[in-house]
Amino acid sequence: MEPHTDLWLAASIVAISLLLAAFFAGAETAFTAASRARMLALENAGDGRARLVNTILARRERFIGAMRIGYSIVAIGAAAFTTGVLTTVFGKSGVLYATGVMSVLVIVFAEVLPKTLAITAPDRAALVTARPVAVAVALLGPAALAVEALVHAMLRPFGIRNGERPAVLSASDEIRGQVALLHREGGVAKAERDMLGGLLDLSELTVSEVMVHRTKMRTIDADLPSEEIVRAVLASPYTRMPLWRGSSENIVGVLHAKDLLRALDAAGGDASGLKVEALALETWFVPDTTSLRDQLKAFLTKKTHFALVVDEYGEVMGLVTLEDILEEIVGDIADEHDVTVSGVRPQGDGSVHADGSVPIRDLNRAMDWDLPDDEATTIAGLVIHEARAIPDTGTAFNFHGFRFEVVRKARNRITALRITPLGPGPRKPETWG
Repeated sequence: MEPHTDLWLAASIVAISLLLAAFFAGAETAFTAASRARMLALENAGDGRARLVNTILARRERFIGAMRIGYSIVAIGAAAFTTGVLTTVFGKSGVLYATGVMSVLVIVFAEVLPKTLAITAPDRAALVTARPVAVAVALLGPAALAVEALVHAMLRPFGIRNGERPAVLSASDEIRGQVALLHREGGVAKAERDMLGGLLDLSELTVSEVMVHRTKMRTIDADLPSEEIVRAVLASPYTRMPLWRGSSENIVGVLHAKDLLRALDAAGGDASGLKVEALALETWFVPDTTSLRDQLKAFLTKKTHFALVVDEYGEVMGLVTLEDILEEIVGDIADEHDVTVSGVRPQGDGSVHADGSVPIRDLNRAMDWDLPDDEATTIAGLVIHEARAIPDTGTAFNFHGFRFEVVRKARNRITALRITPLGPGPRKPETWG
């Protein structure tokens, strides 16, 4: 065979080897970076290539082993063949030439280029290479299994077992992280991110964290004349009003405005003869430790929207409604009768004036902050928890990257705060009066 023919044959073999190496490297990158959710959606839509991708990824270790073995065989083979040819042509110096030439060719054309193309559009690349990869895994699978068994045998003395992959994050945390990443990259709007996060939080929050506290409940004394009760119901922005007798904590029923109006209409508009307590619905008490997910299911099962929250001693702590739970998902729900105010007032200098009773979760959602709500429900509660005392008006604290200044205090309650985000730097707690 003529020398130029040998050179062409060698160049062809090297080119084919580099193409195969590029295929193995690019396929491994594409399959690893491909969206499992996207592949599952395509499979459910009837895409055979997506089903093949999911089948391959279900045995990820075998797939990666096959890709690594295939890449190593063709890359090492190409390097060895090139070294042999160049050594024949140039003698001992051919080793240096082969090393330089193959290093450039492998790094550029068998590593960086295919992986860059694959990572640019991993889903598309995985679908395009699905069938060739399946063939490669079938051919190299036995070798990959043998290598895998050898590796696990070597790792066993160190206490690393096959298949033991402890989850670092829960499924809920994985979803949160993905949503946060998509929001950062512009794929998910803030409102959508907050809604998804609120939905995931339902199992972690309890009714005591979203309830209307008993100090803010609007209730009616059942012993009042029926005319006064009617006026109180009509003046209230709420359709359900707890009735109490003797003590405000002794709830004897829940009066629905529509039931009262029906009875009033039946009586010809004469409220004096109404037996209001007989119109009241039975009171539903729920423990304060009930999760929002369980309470939502209970609301839907009982087909009611209102429950009173009690502590372990049976004392009424507040009330929770279906709207309170839905607001954890979609944000504040306001109608024409709402009289509540958010209590969050951003200022031109970047600070925020907030009522002490504002829930931390609502403040975080409104300002896109990340103040912790593990130890306290309201912003005033957070300040008291961090200060380990009830601070006086004018006292300021630095913690969690914010400056909290007590603007107003009523007896033993913080009623207003000024909150200012701090710049970068140390965030050690400081106090000054």
